[in-house]
Amino acid sequence: MTTLTVSSEESQGWEVLRVAGEIDLVTGGQIRAELHRLVAGGGRQVVLDLGAVRFCDSSGVGVLIGARRLLRSCSGELRLVLPPDGTVGEPDGHVHRVFTALGLRRLFDIYPDVASAATPPAPPLARPA
Repeated sequence: MTTLTVSSEESQGWEVLRVAGEIDLVTGGQIRAELHRLVAGGGRQVVLDLGAVRFCDSSGVGVLIGARRLLRSCSGELRLVLPPDGTVGEPDGHVHRVFTALGLRRLFDIYPDVASAATPPAPPLARPA
């Protein structure tokens, strides 16, 4: 049986969703529902912490791409946390392998931890007059 836990908290103005377990066809709806709840409540800056995800299949990848699309559609921002390959939260590097094999790194802003992901965005550069 696949298991997934999703918890949420706020950090420096960012909504942080901590995901642990397996993201697949059975569990992906939990993440999708939580993201929709956050966006419906006005959340536009979301950090998705995948540090404790052990497995992610193609339907899980679809959930992540859908999350990116959802936040972009409402002028929001999605940042992912993937700790360095081989750290405690991800001993076998499965999610890293999936992201690398599918070329997903170029689609997402990826950070090594929540502290670095949940930082205020840089102010826009001033345009010359």
